[in-house]
This record gives sequence, C-alpha cells and structure tokens, in this order.
Amino acid sequence: MRDLPPPLPPAERTVGQVIGESIRAYGNDFWRLILTGVPLAAADQAAAHHTVLGQLPIFFAAGPFITAAYVWACAVVHRVRPTTTAFLVGLAIYLPFPVLRAGFALPAVAWFAFIGLAVPASLVEGLPFRAALARGRELGRADYVHAFGSLAALVVVVGIGEQALQTLLHSQSGNSYRAGLLLADVVLSPLLYIGGAMLYHDQAARVRSRGADLHPPLDADTAGRADPEGQP
Repeated sequence: MRDLPPPLPPAERTVGQVIGESIRAYGNDFWRLILTGVPLAAADQAAAHHTVLGQLPIFFAAGPFITAAYVWACAVVHRVRPTTTAFLVGLAIYLPFPVLRAGFALPAVAWFAFIGLAVPASLVEGLPFRAALARGRELGRADYVHAFGSLAALVVVVGIGEQALQTLLHSQSGNSYRAGLLLADVVLSPLLYIGGAMLYHDQAARVRSRGADLHPPLDADTAGRADPEGQP
C-alpha cells in the first residue's frame, strides 16, 4: 500500500482535512470527549415533540450546559485548562443560537463561523472577555469561507451519521426512535465542538499568513541596492 500524502499545514488545510483531524482528535480522547454530547442530546430529547416556538425556552435553558461542553472540548483538544472567562465568552456567543436555529441550521452555522472561535482563542491565548470576542471576529474573517464551509460540512456529516446510526440501532435492537436519537446525539455531536476547536488552528494560521504578506521584511526593498536611496 502506498503511504498517504502528509496533511497540509493549517494555513492551507481543506474542509475535508478539518473533518478528518476532528475525527482523529475524537478518537484520541474518546472517553474525555464523549460526554460533551450529553447536553445537546438532552435538549434534542426535550424538544422532540414541541413546535419551533416551544423549542426556544428549552434551548435557552440548555445554553450553559452546551457552552460548558464546547469549552471542555476546546480545552481537551488544545491541552489547556477550561476557564470561567472562556465559559462567559461562549455563553454570550450562544445566546442568539436558539433563535438562529429555529428556522434552519445555516444561520446558526454562519454566526458561529463569524465569532465562535473566540472561545478557543480565550483558552489558548489567555484573553479577557472583550479581547476574546474581538479575536474571534478576527479569526472568523481571516477566511470566512473556510470557517463557514468547515462548520457546515461538520453539521452535514454529523447529521448523516446520526441518521445512519439511529436507523441501525432501531433496526438491530428494537430501540425506540427517541432512544436511537439519544444515543446517536451523544456519540456524534461532540464532533461539532471538536471541529470548532480544530478550526482555531486553521484560522490563526491564516491570520499570521495574512500579516506576513502585509508586513514584508524591512530590508526587502534595499537588498542588493548598491546606491543610497535618492541617488541616481
């Protein structure tokens, strides 16, 4: 068998590689990360038979727990300790989520792609609340298409995986629909948080790359010039 080519550096990483690296990170710390799927799974269970408006208070109430799951996933992926500041940043970002997801998932994905990386930025860079939000916007804008595409692809992959796992569990063991949904949510939804944590590397590298392009070395123009500037 031929060896696979080495992965691209974060500044050039594709959407597919973000998904692949997220799955790899999940496998490396499966038992530390799987419980991050419980809050979203519980919210989905509670909201299963409610109208769109009836689901709003359920997801607002689940906000602190879903936020804590994201902070923990980021802390595990980046090998840092979770902080209160990161939790407060994540909670502030989460607040519009129940309304954004009410109609369709894409507005919520667009919002998190724009500013959601403030949470890993707060953890990794040790930023205070306002600086973390500003950094999150900077990271999101560094390559918004990549950020949005990566998160949207993760949502699609998790959604398809949940449907497949739910069907398998239901057909093989006779579990109810809601039990299958619960297990599928718990097992697969952590990938959404892990993907957000992994995306931080990509966007931070893109910010650095853009800064290097905007600020060339000071002696770049003068290298090789024999005469002082201003002389013929």
